[in-house]
Amino acid sequence: MNEVRGISEENRRRLEELHRRFAGPFATEDAARVWRVERARAKRLLAHMAGQGWLVRLRRDLYITVPLGATAPHEWRADPWVVAATTFAPCYLGGWTACEHWGLTEQLFRDVVVITSRETTPRNQVIQETVFRIKVTSPERFFGLADVWRGEMRIPMSNPSRTIVDLLDDPRLGGGMRHIADVVQEYFEGELRADDELLEFAERLGNRTVFKRLGYLVEALGLDASNILATCREKMSSGISLLDPSAPASGKILRRWRLRLNVRIGETNR
Repeated sequence: MNEVRGISEENRRRLEELHRRFAGPFATEDAARVWRVERARAKRLLAHMAGQGWLVRLRRDLYITVPLGATAPHEWRADPWVVAATTFAPCYLGGWTACEHWGLTEQLFRDVVVITSRETTPRNQVIQETVFRIKVTSPERFFGLADVWRGEMRIPMSNPSRTIVDLLDDPRLGGGMRHIADVVQEYFEGELRADDELLEFAERLGNRTVFKRLGYLVEALGLDASNILATCREKMSSGISLLDPSAPASGKILRRWRLRLNVRIGETNR
């Protein structure tokens, strides 16, 4: 972006309207509606303001205002969570991003995990130097969410129990099963544990492999959760599944949980 330059009185008024109306990113149609001008006119104005350093163009047809007090607007970066919640809506933040927020991991991840019901390609996108790792799912799977506030904007995020279920459904969202094992242990040994909710969400998601992985981890990590183990044995799917589908399909089969142990977790796989 160029350095901030002078702005006319009329465009300053337009810019102030954008600041008042939008806490996060907005599209050309949004600006046209606020300014009561045609879309083509709004598009030219937005491009001009972005070129002058008063706005940031996040991607095609999506902008965000630069704080009026920014000392180096060309270096300013929008909050990635706000960008995600607007750019990929309807969506929620999950995976390792939710793990960090809920204190379920000490690892720090630079990428942001977004689960959306909007068909989106490519599945990995870079906006303002932040990588957004995107998973597309159906609207019926939007449950077990909590609202997290970032400034004036409400960001949907998977709650702790839903986060665990999502990780066991798709271990790639948690950086692989070894990291997920640490997350699961933290969940069961901490104040966020909610057994009934966890089992309800696993059932509602509809992937019975989740019960295999959950039961195995509870057993392998020596967690105190006999009720979880009993339900997992009852609900798990038939056939053999991979413990971690992101790892090579090798390793012994543990028939008790109908899993191929293709990564090492806890004492039972050493």
